[in-house]
Amino acid sequence: MNGDGIGPEIVPAAVAVADAAAARAGIRIDWVELPFGARAIESHGTPIPDETLEALSGLDLWVLGPHDSAAYPAGFAADLTPGGVIRKRFDLFANLRPARALPGVAATAPGIDVLIARENSEGLYADRNMAVGSGEFMPTPDVALSVGVITRAATERIAAEAFRAARGRSGHVTIVHKANVLRLTTGLFRDVCREVAVRYPDVRVDDFHVDAMAAMLVRRPEQFDVVVTENLFGDILSDLAGELAGSLGIAASVNCSSSRAMAQAAHGAAPDIAGQGIANPVAIIGSTAMLLRWYADRTGRADVRAAADRIDTAVATTLAAGVCTRDLGGVATTAGFTERVLADIATS
Repeated sequence: MNGDGIGPEIVPAAVAVADAAAARAGIRIDWVELPFGARAIESHGTPIPDETLEALSGLDLWVLGPHDSAAYPAGFAADLTPGGVIRKRFDLFANLRPARALPGVAATAPGIDVLIARENSEGLYADRNMAVGSGEFMPTPDVALSVGVITRAATERIAAEAFRAARGRSGHVTIVHKANVLRLTTGLFRDVCREVAVRYPDVRVDDFHVDAMAAMLVRRPEQFDVVVTENLFGDILSDLAGELAGSLGIAASVNCSSSRAMAQAAHGAAPDIAGQGIANPVAIIGSTAMLLRWYADRTGRADVRAAADRIDTAVATTLAAGVCTRDLGGVATTAGFTERVLADIATS
């Protein structure tokens, strides 16, 4: 699903890179392109057609381009975003967002290498915490209210995801909350994460208030490994971490359930540069590598894992050589950067 803005430029780049890495690993990826976003409004009268949702139900792995729902015609802009519809429909409860300084990229925090495990289905995000309607409403024109939802079940599963991830990294989980103020909701989140931690005695665990965590990510990012938190806090902290690593243009992300996963770059549609051929494809390429690795971890497919590793290595090699797009201080076009990555895969 190419999506809006720069999506039709960067998603095909990720597909080409994934195909090349898969071929080197002796496997083939069968792609199904589905209508989505502004073009789907033109062709199907909705940004997320029923046929797209039905097709997704028969697939395990998806690549989603960015969407610019704020620019949709009246009647669509106020709806749940297309990505939100997909996340809710398929219960993609975990949003995994790594932030790691890459060679050749001027990072504000060169030592950062953190994975933010963001609970994706409830929390303080009003567009996804109700079964029907929104958790944000106005009883009068001068009063606006928002409902925050934290449940034991949702917290347990994102905590388990975080602790499993930590076992494959540095073995450290940090729980982020605001239990000094939101005592019942984020207090429950903190406490349930602590309960889950008992099942992972080999993983070190600590916790921070979200405001302190934001400061510590700037001051000492290298002391953190996996950060688990609720929806809104995770969104904010992952954007901060992405910028500390160099740019949101390199910020990869996957949304997943226990059985399905969707690659989706952390950045937006960037309509101001759409069609100019200068968009940075690193984030969506990295997201696609994460997608393959997620699948490999659950199936034991060493060949798929090898393809994911080859993608990451090729991107790092290309950036280290000084080949990058304008947002990272370079002069490469989207196509030029992609061609260099493909060339590295071909010779690796």
